[in-house]
Amino acid sequence: MKTRVEPTVVILSQNSITVAKQIVNILPGAKLYGLASRTNGVDVSFTNFGDTLRELFAAGKPIIGICAAGILIRTLAPLITDKRQEPPVLAVAEDGSAVVPLLGGLNGVNDLGRQIAEVFQIQAAITTTGDLRFRTALLSPPTGYYLANPDDAKKFIADLLAGAKVKLAGTAPWLSESNLPIDDDGELTIKVTEKEVAFQANCLVYHPANIAIAITSPNSETVRHLHELLENIQISPHSVAVILAPIYLATNPIIANIANIFQVPTRFFTASQLTEFTTKGFSFHEAVVSSGTDANSISLCSPSSQITVSITPEIIDPETIGQPQGKLAIIGTGPGAKKWISPEVTEILNHATDLVGYKTYINLIGSLADGKNIHESDNREEEARAKMALDLAAEGKYVVVVSSGDPGIYAMATAVFEVIDKYNCPEWQTIDIQVAPGISAMQATAAAIGAPLGHDFCVISLSDILKPWEIIAQRIEKAAQGDFVIAFYNPVSKYRNWQLTEAKNILLQHRKPDTPVILGWNIGRPGQAVKVMNLEDLEPVEADMRTLIIVGSSQTRKIETDAQDIRVYTPRQYNS
Repeated sequence: MKTRVEPTVVILSQNSITVAKQIVNILPGAKLYGLASRTNGVDVSFTNFGDTLRELFAAGKPIIGICAAGILIRTLAPLITDKRQEPPVLAVAEDGSAVVPLLGGLNGVNDLGRQIAEVFQIQAAITTTGDLRFRTALLSPPTGYYLANPDDAKKFIADLLAGAKVKLAGTAPWLSESNLPIDDDGELTIKVTEKEVAFQANCLVYHPANIAIAITSPNSETVRHLHELLENIQISPHSVAVILAPIYLATNPIIANIANIFQVPTRFFTASQLTEFTTKGFSFHEAVVSSGTDANSISLCSPSSQITVSITPEIIDPETIGQPQGKLAIIGTGPGAKKWISPEVTEILNHATDLVGYKTYINLIGSLADGKNIHESDNREEEARAKMALDLAAEGKYVVVVSSGDPGIYAMATAVFEVIDKYNCPEWQTIDIQVAPGISAMQATAAAIGAPLGHDFCVISLSDILKPWEIIAQRIEKAAQGDFVIAFYNPVSKYRNWQLTEAKNILLQHRKPDTPVILGWNIGRPGQAVKVMNLEDLEPVEADMRTLIIVGSSQTRKIETDAQDIRVYTPRQYNS
C-alpha cells in the first residue's frame, strides 16, 4: 500500500479560511497555505503565489486552490508535461459551491474531488467520460491497487466506451461493484493478481496490495535474498503492502532501507502481538525454518536471514497490523509567541498523536494541540514526564515533549536523555528520537534590546536545586574573570532570592558598577517588558522565575537616543 502524499490547501484571502479549514479537517496531514499579506491563522505563509504553487506541483504535492480555476491553470501551465506524473490539482469556489478537478487524472484527482464535494453536499464537476459512465477510474485505481500497464489503458477505455464487454479475472470490489460492462465472455479482460504476468493486448493488469514481508534476521544479503525470492515466486513488488519485523529491529537501517525500496510502511511486533498477528492468516517465524509453501505463505531460508512472504486474499491495511516505530520529538516552542514557533516544530505538532508537558507550555502552542492526546504534568516532575513520554512512544505513538524556549537549554531534552541513560530500558531503544530547537529566552531577550550577545558569552542558572551553590558561585567568578557576557536563567523564585544578590556581589569585584544589565520579563507572552539598568542597581525584587537577566562584559555598550529608546550591544572587536 504505497504512501499517499499529503495535500496542500492554498488560499489567497481570509474570506476563504472557513472553506479551507473544512477541507483540511477531512484530509489527514493536509497543510493550509495562505498569502502572507491577506491571510492569518494558516500553517504556512507565502509571499509569491506563482513560485509557491509551482514548487508544490514540482514536488508532487496535491494542490487544492480556493480560487478561480483559471489562476491555477495559467500558473501551472509551463509545468504540465506528463499526465502520469502530475499531482492532483483542484479548484474550489470560495463559498464551497463548486469543486473542479483540473489535473492529476491518473493520480486520483476525481476521487479527491468527490471527497471534498461531499463535505459541501454538492457534486464534483467531473468531466472524465469513463469515470462518469462506469463509476470508476480505471486509470486511477483506489488505494491498494496498482495499474501495471497504463500504456494499454487508453485504447482499452476507448473500446469500453465503444461498447466492448470486459471479463474480470480476480477479485476487486471496486471493479465488480462498478458500472463496467462485466461479462464472462467479454473480449476485454481485467486481471487482478499479485503475480508478475506478461502484458497482452486488450488486458489491464492490476496488482493488489496483499503481500506482507516479514524479516527477522536482516543482514547485508537480505535485500538480494528478498529480490531473488520475489522473482522466483513471480510476485510483483507493487503488491507488497507492508514490511514486518520484531520491535527490537525498529532502528535497524536494513529494515528501513527495504521499506524505502518498496515505498511501504514498516510495522513491528512485540511477543504479545504475535498471536493476534498469526490469527489473521499471516505467517511469522522468529526462528529459521525450512523453505516451503502453504496456503498463505512462502518462506525463504538462508544461513543468516529469514524472510517470510505472506499472501492474503484481501487488501492489507498496515494500520491494522502491529505498531509503527514509536517517535519521540522534544521540541522548543520559543519564548511564547506563535510567530516564533519554527516550521519544523509546526510540522512535528501536525503529525503528533500525543503531547506531554507542563500545562503552561502546552497552552503556548494554541490550536496546534487540537486533536492530540494531552498528558499534562507539574513543571517539577521532569523525570516522570520523560518516562511517560518514552513509554508512550514505545507503544508506537508519535509523542511530543513540549518545552518553551529551546528544549536543550535547561529543559526537557536533557531530562529525556538522563532517563534513558539511567534506566537502560530495552523498549526505549526502539524509538526514533528527535530534538527540534527553538528560540531561547536569552536570544529573544537579547533581540528585544539590541545585540548584547554579540561577542563571547556564557549561560548560568542560579537555581541550586540540582547543583550546589558553591559550584554556581565558582562559575560566576570564572565567567567574570574571563569577561564573558553572562545570561542568567532562574534568577529568583518564591523561596530563593538571595542568590541574585550573591551573584551581583561577585560580579562587582570584576565589573564596573555601571555595567549594562538587561532584564526581560515574559518575552513573547502577554506582559512582555524589557528593562536596562546598571549592575549596581540590580536587586532581587526586580526579577522572578520568568525573568531572563543578561549582564554585559567590560565591552558592552548602551546607545541612548532618548528616554524611550535604549539599545545595548557588545562589540565584535575587543578593545583593551
